[in-house]
Amino acid sequence: MNGAQDLGGAHGFGPVVPEPDEPVFHAAWERRVFALAMAMGYTGAWNLDGSRANRESLPPAEYLASSYYEIWLRALEKQVVGTGLVTPAELASGRSAEKAKPVARVLAREGLEQRFRAGFPSSRAADAPARFAVGDAVLARNSHPTGHTRLPRYVRGKRGRIVRVDGVYVFPDTNAYGSGENPTWLYTVAFTAQVLWGESGDPGGVVTVAAFEPYLDPA
Repeated sequence: MNGAQDLGGAHGFGPVVPEPDEPVFHAAWERRVFALAMAMGYTGAWNLDGSRANRESLPPAEYLASSYYEIWLRALEKQVVGTGLVTPAELASGRSAEKAKPVARVLAREGLEQRFRAGFPSSRAADAPARFAVGDAVLARNSHPTGHTRLPRYVRGKRGRIVRVDGVYVFPDTNAYGSGENPTWLYTVAFTAQVLWGESGDPGGVVTVAAFEPYLDPA
């Protein structure tokens, strides 16, 4: 989707200004939102790609006017209502009014650190050879899907070169909607700055992008 989160190469937003000694959380409510998102994601009611798709599909005006964890909270509210874990009335009142819907698993304090330190890997075994190899010239497809995609808008239709074959991973475009993991080869693709932005691009600049095989064609 061409969502408001896809800001790469867009004009008018000014430079990125890092905050010195930025804390992990700026307020207690941010810590709580993060914990709620982790706990609810662990239930299995949705997956990581589904969470990203919900955040990135917020209306652009709402997305751009929201802070990082406000975006997480709004997406979480969409997800718990959309999966039937909470009714709109319960969300508005902050109180449970109906019997809780069963979930596949519950995140408990015991073993919490070990579970999250182990991660939730999305790598999978290959069932077919990679279509591309290091050094191959490729063209990022100029597609604008209505659903989830991890291909940045500013590289679409541009020519790049494979600099690394990363392996096989869950394909976010289908996994976000429960349409299957569809394990797919992932590549690191390099694009020169001048290919991306013309003569105004840094002559020595290179941008690398992680791109799934369905995003690419031979150049």
